[in-house]
Amino acid sequence: MPGLIRRTLLIGGAAAVAAGGVAWWRRGGGATEIAYGSDPAQVMDLTLPPGSGPHPVLMMIHGGAFRSGDKSDLPIWPELTEAGIAVVRVNYRLSGAARWPAPGEDCLAAVVHLQREGAALGLDPARLVLLGQSAGAFLAVSTALSLVEVGLKPRGVVSLYGPMDFSTMDQDMQTLGRTPQSGPTDAKGSAESALLGYAVGENRAAARAMGPVGRLQNLHEPLPPILIRHGDADPLIADLQAKRLREAWVAADPQTEVDYKLVPGAGHGGPAFETDPVKAEVLAFVRRALD
Repeated sequence: MPGLIRRTLLIGGAAAVAAGGVAWWRRGGGATEIAYGSDPAQVMDLTLPPGSGPHPVLMMIHGGAFRSGDKSDLPIWPELTEAGIAVVRVNYRLSGAARWPAPGEDCLAAVVHLQREGAALGLDPARLVLLGQSAGAFLAVSTALSLVEVGLKPRGVVSLYGPMDFSTMDQDMQTLGRTPQSGPTDAKGSAESALLGYAVGENRAAARAMGPVGRLQNLHEPLPPILIRHGDADPLIADLQAKRLREAWVAADPQTEVDYKLVPGAGHGGPAFETDPVKAEVLAFVRRALD
């Protein structure tokens, strides 16, 4: 089955399913806007560095609790393009329009589109790092695992303050003695329950199985290096979620690099993740992975 899936991806089958076979791009405002599907949400933009390609790629996936947000929320650090790295920012269908696995399929379809059209866009999609913030971190790690499963391992993954196991999010907050600012994940009205289409607390096993931590338990392939950062004062997602990801990654592949740190005093995103030392650490990791 993995071989069949890999062949399907390589010929664009995933993109055809999620994208309806439609693709276009246009340049404007310093970036190229690319549709990888027929749904208005299935778009990404591409910012190329100076010089001739093909360029390695950093794909960035925005957060927003799976129900809001936009690729434009993600700043493009000039140090990336100065280092010769192309930056792709991805939009995907939100939970109000499509439940899981739709956003995961969209992120994978965006990768497939880059594989198919990379040469025309001036890219080397074989050199790919995935980066996500919050819900985008869940999607970046999930997309990396899907690529690993079909033998198309990315060069690296950056996970910034994301949920990694829906089934333990409330437990982790309780362990830290905190009340989640956005309410319990187990509840029917939570962002995670809205994504899944059922209350996390009513089907905890399924909620665990679909996420990165649950998937890693059954994965026995070499993993890419990963950088994990999470604020130790996060009021929305307990930093224990990052610890769970680190432990699951190491258990699945003890040989791969895992760069894990908590950011002292940091909440859910914010300036601490956009300035040094976190910014410098992310940039160094991305450059090294794409070298």
